[in-house]
Amino acid sequence: MKTTHFDVYVANMDCEHDAAALERGLHDFQGILDLKIYPKSAKVSLTYNSETTSPEALREKLDAIGFPPQVGRSTPQQPKLWENPKVITSVVAGVLLAVGFILERSGVAEGLSLIFYVAAILIGGYYFGREALEELIYERQVGIELLMSVAAIAATLLGAAEEGAMLVFLYSISEALEGYTEEKTRSAVRALMDLTPKMALVRRENREVEIPVEELAVGDIFIVKPGQSVPTDGMVLVGYSNVNQSPVTGESVPVEKHPDDIVFAGSINGEGALEVRATKTFADNTIARIIHMVEEAQEKKGKNQRFIERFGVRYSPAVLLVGVLLAVLPPILFGGVWETWLTRAVVFIVAAAPCALVISIPITLVASLGTGARNGVLIKGGLYLEELAKINVVALDKTGTLTSGKPEVTEVIPLAKYRQSPQEMLAIVAGIENRSQHPLALAITRYAENQAVTLTPITDFQSLTGAGASAQINGETVYVGSPDLFTKQFGVNLAEIEQDITRLQSAGKTVILTGTKQEVWGAIAIRDTIRPNAQKAIHDLHALGIKRVVMLTGDNERTAQAIAGEVGIDEFYADLKPEDKVTRVRDLTQKYGGVAMVGDGVNDAPALAEATVGVAMGAAGTDVALETADVALMADDLERLVYALRLARRNQSVVNQNLGLSIVVISILVIGAVFGWFTLPIAVLAHEISEFIVVGSGLRMLRS
Repeated sequence: MKTTHFDVYVANMDCEHDAAALERGLHDFQGILDLKIYPKSAKVSLTYNSETTSPEALREKLDAIGFPPQVGRSTPQQPKLWENPKVITSVVAGVLLAVGFILERSGVAEGLSLIFYVAAILIGGYYFGREALEELIYERQVGIELLMSVAAIAATLLGAAEEGAMLVFLYSISEALEGYTEEKTRSAVRALMDLTPKMALVRRENREVEIPVEELAVGDIFIVKPGQSVPTDGMVLVGYSNVNQSPVTGESVPVEKHPDDIVFAGSINGEGALEVRATKTFADNTIARIIHMVEEAQEKKGKNQRFIERFGVRYSPAVLLVGVLLAVLPPILFGGVWETWLTRAVVFIVAAAPCALVISIPITLVASLGTGARNGVLIKGGLYLEELAKINVVALDKTGTLTSGKPEVTEVIPLAKYRQSPQEMLAIVAGIENRSQHPLALAITRYAENQAVTLTPITDFQSLTGAGASAQINGETVYVGSPDLFTKQFGVNLAEIEQDITRLQSAGKTVILTGTKQEVWGAIAIRDTIRPNAQKAIHDLHALGIKRVVMLTGDNERTAQAIAGEVGIDEFYADLKPEDKVTRVRDLTQKYGGVAMVGDGVNDAPALAEATVGVAMGAAGTDVALETADVALMADDLERLVYALRLARRNQSVVNQNLGLSIVVISILVIGAVFGWFTLPIAVLAHEISEFIVVGSGLRMLRS
């Protein structure tokens, strides 16, 4: 058996009910091995046996069951209002309601107006009435649609057909507009899809030809002209340019790109032409992975949403039961008027329907997750978005998070008595370190290259594990290494340079000495540079109300103290192994509550997993970082963390507002229904208006 994967976007999928209908339609289709549906993005992901079916057959089946597949990578768009069957039936119901109203008020036979009202109920209620029955029969659930259907039928049977028709008309409008709301929330994913061009200019057989980006293969050489978008991830071979990566990473400043640098799909080339070798296919590039993860995240529900859904499953049947009891018990037990209490029961069922309550959270979460992704912050589900809003402590790794992770030489200090210039001493040290791959050695050789220093020829290079290196220069063995190498192993007296060593180490710099077993010639200071915006990001975290900003590092105490003091860290812990970081995160959680751990997503994986929310820095193009953390900051930019926390808190604020509004409206309507203060039209209007307000409020999160 040969298994193949097939992803496709489909039309007519506006909600969970549509997803259930699609799943039923494909249930017995031959060859399907696994099926996953993403209602929020209208995507169907299939694994099938290619020996028994094909993509063409699957497309035909999807079309036959009412979910036409889209062409290429385009997401479905709602039809024009005048072409949407749900809108058409709703409008027809409204017209029939208006005609019945006019006929009734003009004194025409009552039976004629009743016909129009009933027709309005049947036509306007066709779609949500069918959904109600399917949900009851197939899912064994009482949903909001069933509550509305029962209320409309009961109102008509009570002689209030006009009110029943009005209920159907207003509710059918909200149902018809639901798809347009979903389409609005999909705008973030659609914007990501639109970042990459449809065609790529590729060099093949000494010719430049344009091909669809889907046909790009790993190893292809493609050309990106000034102003064009990069079609897929790749490595620059020829050319220099500034590339705007903000669509992918959220960075506001263009990044210089040279040969051997990586460029991401969807980034925008600046003033220079680039020749790039593709390192990822279109389906596997950074933008494609971001889109897939956003779609996955939008289906992952937060605690609040799961609670509301569980509540709704029990609440709707309870509303129906209470409605029946409200209609029956007062007349039987207390001699109430049947018509009065039946009417109140119908109004109660409409008033208590939890439409606004149920929709208040998912619409906001989906909008927030899409907006975050569009701004370089990938949050992997509603749960993590909710948890981000509760963070009290931010724990930061040092190397690669607060610092750039690329050590740089800051000072070259030769001892005067040996009469070496800084360049001469640098030439010796760089000549030895040129044979090493240690990060500090690379920093020294890179500095020598930038200073245009000619390296001293060496022979017999030896690496001294954990201490440094040595080599022969003009028949003499010269050493490069830590102060401990010269004091503890060679017994050299460092009195002449000890003051410089102490000063440099106090500033958080690593000191490398050079000389022989008998004497030290001088020192080189190296420091991992602090990120330019680290201090501002720490300040903004404090301003946001974060209780403690903590640094967790495996570096030594002196370096950690210098870095912490420079950027404004509240407290730091040095000389930590990975398991020590886990312990510290656990302690911080117990002491302060929610902890966000920020690291590179690889070395800090245990601490990221232990934290309330694990945040990976600079995740663009890094598969492991994207998979490891709960939140991925696509750029090496700590200010994206501040943005993520603000987004989460804003999201929670909007959710709370929506929940509060929904509960208040339902409570007022329920009380009014029981005491007979509200008529059915008033209850229906208030119910639908509150739903539209909640939807509009949730869509505010689409703003960056």
